[in-house]
Amino acid sequence: MLIGRRPVRAATAYYWFEGSWSLLHALAFTLALLYQVQVAGLTPFQLILVGTVMEATCFLFEIPTGIVADLYSRRLSALIGAFVVGIGILIQGIWPSFGPIVLATVVWGIGYTFVSGAVDAWITDEVGENAMQPLFTRYQQQHLALTVVGTILAGVVGQVNLQLPMIVAGAGFLVLGVVMTVVMPENGFHPVPRPERDTWSHLRRTLLTGVAAARRPGVVRSFLVIAVLTGVSSEVFDRLWTARVLEAFRLPTVLGVDDPAIWFTAFALIGSLLALLASVLANRLATERLNALHPAGLLATLLLVQVAGMVGFALSGSLWPALVALWVRDSARAIAYPVQGAWINRNVESRTRATTLSLTSQADAIGQVVGGPPLGALATRTSIPVALLVSAGVLAPAALVYARLRPSPDETD
Repeated sequence: MLIGRRPVRAATAYYWFEGSWSLLHALAFTLALLYQVQVAGLTPFQLILVGTVMEATCFLFEIPTGIVADLYSRRLSALIGAFVVGIGILIQGIWPSFGPIVLATVVWGIGYTFVSGAVDAWITDEVGENAMQPLFTRYQQQHLALTVVGTILAGVVGQVNLQLPMIVAGAGFLVLGVVMTVVMPENGFHPVPRPERDTWSHLRRTLLTGVAAARRPGVVRSFLVIAVLTGVSSEVFDRLWTARVLEAFRLPTVLGVDDPAIWFTAFALIGSLLALLASVLANRLATERLNALHPAGLLATLLLVQVAGMVGFALSGSLWPALVALWVRDSARAIAYPVQGAWINRNVESRTRATTLSLTSQADAIGQVVGGPPLGALATRTSIPVALLVSAGVLAPAALVYARLRPSPDETD
């Protein structure tokens, strides 16, 4: 018997979807790099190649899946993404070798592009643009809290073996897709009339409208530039910080425990708790700045804090100062995310919102595809800290892009 739909409030469905996603993502990927090295036996070059394949997949599929969300249904796009992501994670967890992991990365990337942009566009249409910033801030805090839960689960389940967290998380994404099929509403989005859906002219018109918004001076174009710089910078840092810790520092032994799986779970857990604390404090102490219509100065400052954290991590000669620098960088990102998300959503037309947001994600993917291999090669030829310092230098100009943005007429009303 088919289960009938029983939609809940849009904000509630958003928190359920994104909260579950945060928990399952942490469960799947907290120990993913350790799994790829210790179980699958990937080399450093293969680690970078996996990341590059993932970003190339995101680059190729962001626009087609964004157009699907804008023409057919943002809800449908998000549901497809949950199912496909679950399949990709299951493939990686079941077959620990380079070929299946690359295949899993492609599948995961396709699934992610169905969700990227679509969920934000869906909830913005459901609750209205003016309600987005508080909702994004609460989501970010929920995300961090459930990331903590998922991280703990990864550490516990990973003690059985490093494959099991991925297998459990992959199955969890499939369950999430089934549940959200029942409870997720869609009332604010008006799809293209059925007779027009198959016309290439409409597809082309939707894409060109999104591209036109990205080409105009202002927030959207600036965010594309920032996304490229962030992508170039983040690919190597996010893929090699684990190798930096393993290569440069001796992990502590506490009560006879020195298992890397336990310690990296602890590092991720502490980082998530600190980011959650930073987000809560920032929301209480600087509410007006976080909710500002034109938060350019705040975002420029937070980005410079990220750069400082990256530099500190690269140059530190001791484990704990290096980890503190890493956690500072991650906390600044956690504070900035909802502010940035609300800002760009306020500056995008509803009918092309998912497509335009996908362009931003695609710009990030371009940066990672272009920047990852050269900086990975630099790390191999020189050292990981040198590559990390270069990645920090690449990111720094994004603060200037933020600082030079001027309010639009709508933001000064």
